[in-house]
Amino acid sequence: MRTDSSPGSLPAREHLPAAGAGTPVLDVVVPVYNEEKDLGPCVRRLHEHLTRTFPYAFRITVADNASTDRTPHVAARLAGDLAEVRSVRLEQKGRGRALRTVWSASDAPVLAYMDVDLSTDLNALLPLVAPLISGHSDLAIGSRLARSSRVVRGAKREFISRGYNLILRGSLQARFSDAQCGFKAIRRDVAQVLLPLVEDTGWFFDTEMLVLAERAGCRIHEVPVDWVDDPDSTVHIVRTATEDLKGVWRVGRALATGSLPLDRLARPFGDDPRDRDLTGVPQGLARQLVGFCVVGALSTLFYLLLYSGFRHFGGSQLANALALLVSAVANTAANRRLTFGVRGRGGAVRHQAQGLVVFGIGLALTSGSLAALSAATTDPDHSTELAVLIAANLAATVLRFLLFRAWVFPDPQPPAPSLEPHLPDPQRTWSDAR
Repeated sequence: MRTDSSPGSLPAREHLPAAGAGTPVLDVVVPVYNEEKDLGPCVRRLHEHLTRTFPYAFRITVADNASTDRTPHVAARLAGDLAEVRSVRLEQKGRGRALRTVWSASDAPVLAYMDVDLSTDLNALLPLVAPLISGHSDLAIGSRLARSSRVVRGAKREFISRGYNLILRGSLQARFSDAQCGFKAIRRDVAQVLLPLVEDTGWFFDTEMLVLAERAGCRIHEVPVDWVDDPDSTVHIVRTATEDLKGVWRVGRALATGSLPLDRLARPFGDDPRDRDLTGVPQGLARQLVGFCVVGALSTLFYLLLYSGFRHFGGSQLANALALLVSAVANTAANRRLTFGVRGRGGAVRHQAQGLVVFGIGLALTSGSLAALSAATTDPDHSTELAVLIAANLAATVLRFLLFRAWVFPDPQPPAPSLEPHLPDPQRTWSDAR
């Protein structure tokens, strides 16, 4: 996984300016390998659909991945017959390599790709790219797993697709629903920043791009699609699945170790309402409170379960100390990542040490409460002990949050903004784009 610095911050999201004469608004890439039979009919069908329904200038780019049949000749003939079609030849295979090459060189402000079999209904193309043109979103994907999608395919592919997306959600915390649908689009200005960070050159390319985009704060728009499986697909399912799992492991390891420079891309948009200055309100306080309360509730439940278990093997003070120690380590780790958004291993040992100091304060409060209870009654029942411990923990929780926020995980000082947020010019439209 690359660890070099990113090319720069992502631009503020805004409506794309009107394109100059002859410049396409949309560049649709069709990556192919040995598709001499299907390439001609599919490209002509796509061209006819765009000519009839798409209101802006467009281009179709056939990206030949080192085909060994007559695919290059078919692509060249299409480029000669249709003015909006061009052909690019690559001497190495790899769908990701083809997309990176064409997208990096394209002058169109919106870049898309689709599989040559056109399994996705083309009526979803305009809804796919419209949010990118308007500035609402940064990437857009077709989803076969959305509730309103209509999909015709075999049980085997259905199982693999859903299983793969469950793996992404469980291992990489991905929130998009369908990583593998061959129907995606991205704004060129966003692609110029993200593509240098994407390492894969094969089928995992767009999954990696989506994961990095989501972690960088990009807005991903999903379009439910109508999709019919291609029974003649040449994709090797087992080999592709194996490479995808390797990619998941590589990206997950890079994210866990903090080796990706995503902090340079995070919160990139000048129009994000969360970045607006609000007098008297500490930045992120509401979100941190919610996260801290959720983690605290789960930690308290965990602590009570541990205490009840340890109580069978020792006295109340020992059970309380052991339960607090174990739950404190888990609480600090959870708050570090979920509440205060600290990623990577840097400072983890120091944070745990500071968390143990906070743990000591909690131990003093709860132990003192138990001592006071023992002084008040010689043989308190278990339910009374739990009630006293809950009250003591609530008091300790308030102090714990203040210490976490001010001492353990203090907010970094935000850099001074270099540019004012740039608002789109309402006079610039797409009416003369074609």
